[in-house]
Amino acid sequence: MTKVRDESVRGHAAQFEDIDEDSLQVTEPKAYAAGLKAVEVSFSRGMAQGGLSRTVRSMYRVNQPQGVDCPGCAWPEPTETKRKPVEFCENGAKALAEESTTRVVTPQWWAEHSIAELETKTEYWLGQSGRITHPMVIHAGETHYRPISWAEAFETIGANVRATTPERCMFYTSGRTANETAFLYQLLARSLGTNNLPDCSNMCHESSGTALNPTIGIGKGTVSLKDIEESELIFVVGQNPGTNHPRMLGSLAQARKNGGKVVSVNPLPEAGLLRFKDPQTPKGLVGEGERISDEFLQIKVGGDQALFQALGHLLLRKEQEHPGSVVDREFVESKTKGFAEYSRARATLDWAETEQATGLQRAEIEHIAELLAASKATIFCWALGLTQQPHSVDTIKEIVNLLLLQGNFGKPGAGACPVRGHSNVQGDRTFGIWERPTEPFLSRLDTEFGIRSPRAHGYDSTNGMSAMDSGDVDVFVSMGGNLAAANSDTAVMEAGLKRTGLTVHISTKPNRSHVVHGQTSIILPTLGRSDRDDKHSGGAQFLSVENSMSVVSSTRGRLEPVSDHLLAEPVIIARMAEAIFGPDHVVDWQAMAEDYDVIRDHASRVVEGTEDFNRRIRDKMGFVLPNPPRDHRSFATADGKAGFTVRALEYLTPPPGHLVLQTMRSHDQYNTTFYGLDDRYRGISGGRRVILIHPEDLSETGFADRELVDVVSVFQGEERRAERFHLVAYPTARGCVAAYYPEANALTHRNLVARESNTPGFKAMMVRFEARSPEADAQAAESGRTRVESTAP
Repeated sequence: MTKVRDESVRGHAAQFEDIDEDSLQVTEPKAYAAGLKAVEVSFSRGMAQGGLSRTVRSMYRVNQPQGVDCPGCAWPEPTETKRKPVEFCENGAKALAEESTTRVVTPQWWAEHSIAELETKTEYWLGQSGRITHPMVIHAGETHYRPISWAEAFETIGANVRATTPERCMFYTSGRTANETAFLYQLLARSLGTNNLPDCSNMCHESSGTALNPTIGIGKGTVSLKDIEESELIFVVGQNPGTNHPRMLGSLAQARKNGGKVVSVNPLPEAGLLRFKDPQTPKGLVGEGERISDEFLQIKVGGDQALFQALGHLLLRKEQEHPGSVVDREFVESKTKGFAEYSRARATLDWAETEQATGLQRAEIEHIAELLAASKATIFCWALGLTQQPHSVDTIKEIVNLLLLQGNFGKPGAGACPVRGHSNVQGDRTFGIWERPTEPFLSRLDTEFGIRSPRAHGYDSTNGMSAMDSGDVDVFVSMGGNLAAANSDTAVMEAGLKRTGLTVHISTKPNRSHVVHGQTSIILPTLGRSDRDDKHSGGAQFLSVENSMSVVSSTRGRLEPVSDHLLAEPVIIARMAEAIFGPDHVVDWQAMAEDYDVIRDHASRVVEGTEDFNRRIRDKMGFVLPNPPRDHRSFATADGKAGFTVRALEYLTPPPGHLVLQTMRSHDQYNTTFYGLDDRYRGISGGRRVILIHPEDLSETGFADRELVDVVSVFQGEERRAERFHLVAYPTARGCVAAYYPEANALTHRNLVARESNTPGFKAMMVRFEARSPEADAQAAESGRTRVESTAP
């Protein structure tokens, strides 16, 4: 039996069915987000997972000062105004329910389910099974995981690392990882001698940092929550806030109440871009809610660079007609470089090509240009719709051009706002998780700890997958996350994991990466963010996180862990390091594991902006990291100037008979975690293997609505196939289709990436559909499962 320390925590087996794609139901998409239904779903999911007591206790403190930071998205909380009694959204409540669940995965569970059986299960089934209670291990040739002691687990890890070389070890990080954990984790890798530190940012916002760093000198956004609410004009580009960061809708609604306008640019008319029913207001509960978008541009996937170049052309033309009316001349002349070259490049425009690339009419674009020209404070927000295409970096640089033109840095209500996904993915990078670290960071790290960090760049998630596939990785350690399901080219990714000598997963729940494991695989169960971390001589510890707007705040779990056999992530890292390096290593790992203030003291002398960390983190609102463009209109580039850039126009042009496929999340999902099977905003429930396609495109393919097809992608002469998807007529942009992630990841060739950032091209797949043969359907029915991997010749 799993030992628990509190009678209110009674582990129980999960009772649920796996996904049956034949149960797919389709209804009309919703025209609003949130409302009373969101409240109902929030509490029902909490009750189903953890019961009344744990649900109420966890929700009461989430995102409150000195409470627990939501393990979902990275949207910030207010720091200058009083917070609401409820500072979480529906999907935040679901994330918390998943973590605070009393469903448990015990050694008996592993004994009952072989790897062969688990390989047939979906990610939904695995995750819903519950929290892992004991360390587990499986060796080559074995069919089941079995329990292993913590001591033996660390001894095995240490022996495997010492038996190979640093460059053949890889340390992956999920955005759930806290700042102190990230700092300790990168210190372990660099003490060993490797920068093989891929993370989930490689697969989502790497393009943002790659575009922003050379142009404005910082890879982060330059706005605050107050700026959002005070902005005159906000662009929401390539993102779906209603599902991925719903609290953003409240900020957008407040901006509109203050007189601002919102322009949404997206291939799908998402519910959250239309109206928002704030469940904390009477109008949101029983009324029609608040309008969110003043303007909606239904752009083709990959057409954003063409739109931004057209807007730049129109702004410069208006400036020529009325000098001084649009361009902030003083700012451009004193703070930037490259304006003359940019002006020449945007002097002319091919409107026919612009309309072809964007799917928009010239009049639509000209109207938006009028709004932009009139605005004295503009913010551009964007997410993965921009970052996961071959020309993503160039597209984001075009946003920077538009912001620079009108001086939209370092003034209220203006700036760049890449909306990060997971709750601390930005903090992980700040605290050293990066395969391409800067020399100043490494130099300070070496001075602080008396080590010699490697200078050679390491693997990111994409070339790390290729290294695994080539047999060049002996040890893979995953701090949270689920790389098998998150990365592109599913068949290659899974084969690479299986080829690796040792895989180590520091996890809370079972996932696909545990199933497609290395020759030896160890699962180390860890505390969740909402769990109390009190196994320390000095008492309970707390951690910190950084949100999308560079605010660092504390997070402290209060719930009783479901098992006495869980360890905190910093403790796991420290004991792993001691097993690798021995007791006489120059770094005092035990001191940091025992008292997280020691970690913060070290970090304060290594991570810029965190000076006096331990005092400042105890402020109930946290503290804000320095941001030169926002704070004093300066740019930490080589010459101190922000840079206009010029790039040739690029957009996605599918070959004949093909459409452009983008991946997306369901409303019942966060990254690779599935909360349920109800994407209610889009009217899709019961199944996930769907392709949303415009009715006219559907007609041209010769297939019918709800028809079952195989999806074939083509890239560099290779084809990849994903089987048994239902076509669903949906009002997406013409020529563009959409499917859920990670089911469609198998279609993304590992070489289909964004230039410079190496981010997978999840928004740039060229696909066609093939009819299912009766023989294939009969075989699938007989096997009782749907193939999730791709096939490539």
